[in-house]
Amino acid sequence: MLRNVHNGFMTAQTQSNQSLAQLETTLEEYFGKKAPAMPDDIKELIVKFSPWISVIALVMTLPLILGVLGLGTLLMPFSIFGGATFGFKYIVTFALTAVMILLEALAIPGLFKREKQAWRKLYYVSLISLVESILTLNISGLILGGLISFYILFQTKEKFTN
Repeated sequence: MLRNVHNGFMTAQTQSNQSLAQLETTLEEYFGKKAPAMPDDIKELIVKFSPWISVIALVMTLPLILGVLGLGTLLMPFSIFGGATFGFKYIVTFALTAVMILLEALAIPGLFKREKQAWRKLYYVSLISLVESILTLNISGLILGGLISFYILFQTKEKFTN
């Protein structure tokens, strides 16, 4: 029985990996090939400075994260007055933001080395951001954030090596 559960998990994981690969291929077609090409010198600048921008952003968000943790803990008992959606949005936003920050932090060493795995982590951060925008009904973040992040990611993908 344990083998069946394990095989079922592996099948689901394989299907998930195939779906993500197919989504990446589709997005690469539209944002990397069909979209207007970004000049090579701009791509180079983005790839060169993106690790430093990520480091600065993470350092600047650390006090904010600690503040949100403290404020969220203080105000959580009062979330009942905001209705169920307030508590849901807060928890979803906080959890997904924590995952995105962790992935971005893990990507930084690879960004300095221009490794494909670092690019892929930033790709996952963009996907998680889209999911967060959908779950919190942030339509402008969904459209603008998705378009901008995928355009930059897929235009600079060629600059990252395996």
